[in-house]
Parts: sequence; structure tokens; C-alpha cells
Amino acid sequence: MSTLRVPQPVPPVADDCEQLRKAFAGWGTNEDLIISILGHRNAAQRKLIRETYYETYGEDLLKALDKELSNDFERLVLLWTLDPAERDAFLANEATKRWTSSNQVLMEIACTRASDQLLFARKAYHARYKKSLEEDVAHHTTGDFRKLLLPLVSSYRYEGDEVNLTLAKTEAKLLHEKISKKAYNDDDLIRILATRSKAQINATLNHYKDEFGKDINKDLKADPKDEFLALLRSTVKCLVRPERYFEKAARLAINKRGTDEGALTRVVATRAEIDLKIIAEEYHRRSSVPLDKAVAKDTTGDYEKMLLALLGHDDA
Repeated sequence: MSTLRVPQPVPPVADDCEQLRKAFAGWGTNEDLIISILGHRNAAQRKLIRETYYETYGEDLLKALDKELSNDFERLVLLWTLDPAERDAFLANEATKRWTSSNQVLMEIACTRASDQLLFARKAYHARYKKSLEEDVAHHTTGDFRKLLLPLVSSYRYEGDEVNLTLAKTEAKLLHEKISKKAYNDDDLIRILATRSKAQINATLNHYKDEFGKDINKDLKADPKDEFLALLRSTVKCLVRPERYFEKAARLAINKRGTDEGALTRVVATRAEIDLKIIAEEYHRRSSVPLDKAVAKDTTGDYEKMLLALLGHDDA
């Protein structure tokens, strides 16, 4: 459920590159022209634009954008223009370097991407940083956080819909037992969340609710200030209801005193081609305000225009 609007027919890639070159030429930059092109091309088209731009002008488009743009608008355009696997590698690297116990970006990437997407992100990490994502996560995180995050980023889950209901019942009981004892860092609890397929985890958590009368995340709220518990709850949400996780991330980004542009940029740039339409519907349901209206009220200038273009806003 993408919000991206691609024109039909799409202009030839050579024309897009020529127009972008014009946008950078002379005094000042034509930001509207950049938005009209990059804000309306899908990942495959953007990749082709980058390749053709380099072949034609001998310059990396990302370097050209970096020179011409600034601030939140620059970050949004650069993140958006990156190939999805490169983007995930970049965000993950940034999250390891700036890691704090409240930073959930590593978990978000590990749990909301398909298995192949996570694998491609890990490969892109190798290519870009000449080391592995796993070693950086292990190096920069500590304690229970490392115990959970390392298997999450290393995971290659089965993607099928098949579910073992007997296993779901057994593991629901096991999860309940560990949570009742406040053994939140238990090896089995982490093993289930880090290795089972999303369909299997969904079946297990449905059985948990049926059997024990409570959503697992309610039971994981024993201490609202505990950041490891917050990470566990977000892990569960990302695995079974990612649109709810991203809706909350967008809502918190906009509702903060002063917008959290980093989080808003990440949600829009990483979800526009996947499920941003569902996230926006969830936001509207929760806040009684359309997401594009909330974004327009809270942001300004070219940053606002690019966000609205990626949200599929009519006037963008």
C-alpha cells in the first residue's frame, strides 16, 4: 500500500538526468524540480537515474545532491534516493554509532523487513563499511539489549504462511511462564522472537491472548520506564503489526514539542513504497487528523513539499 505517485508514462531517464543537472546549475538550486522528479520515481527508476547520471556527467548524483541541499530536506532526499538496502545499511550504521538504550532503529530494520531485504541490507553494510552489521551491533550494544538485538539483525526467518499450532500453544505457554517470572531476557523468549516466522509468532501470540486473556504487550508493560521492556514490546509490534509501530513513531515525531524530524524522515522515506498508505490510515483513525495535514502543519518549505510528495498528497 504505497503512497508514491509515479507519472504515466514515466519520462525517459536521460530527460530526468538532464532536468536534475539543470536544477543544480547556476545561482541557487531549483528544489521544486528535484522534488517533481525524485519525489515521483520508484526505487528501480531512482537507481537507473543514479547510474545514468554518473555515466552522463561523471558525478555521483548523491554527491551532487549533498552539495546543493541542506538540513532536513537534504537528509530526506538523500535517504529516499538511496537504494533500499543501502538506506537500511546507512540507518543501521548510524544507529550503532549513536546507540542508546532508547534507540529502536536496529530492531525496526531487523523486524519490519522481509528476510531477503534484511540479507541485502547486511550485504550492503559489508560493501559500504567493510565490516559486518553483526559485529558493529555486538560492539556498540550491551547487556540484554545486545542479547536481543544481535540475533534479530542476524536472523533469516522463514517467510511462508505455514503455522504449527501445537508449537504455537507450547511456546505461548513458555512465553507466559517466563514473563510471569519477569525473566524478560530469557534465552527461549529471545529465541522465539528472533527466529520464528512472522506467521508462527502471530499464531503464538493469538494463542497467548486466548489462553491467558491478555495481549502479550500488556504483560510486558510491568515497568513502563524499563527501556528493555519497551524494546521487547516494539519488537512484538514490528513483527506482527508494523503499521501500528510506524503510526506511533510518526505520531510521536509530530506531537513532540518541536518535531522529531529524524524519525519523521525515516518513517516516510522507508515506508512510502511499502505501507505508508496503511500507516496514514491508522494515523487518521488514531488522531482524527489526516497524516498529510499534520505534516503540513508541523513542517515547512522544501522539506514539507518533499514529505507531502512521498505521502501522495494531491498538491505535491
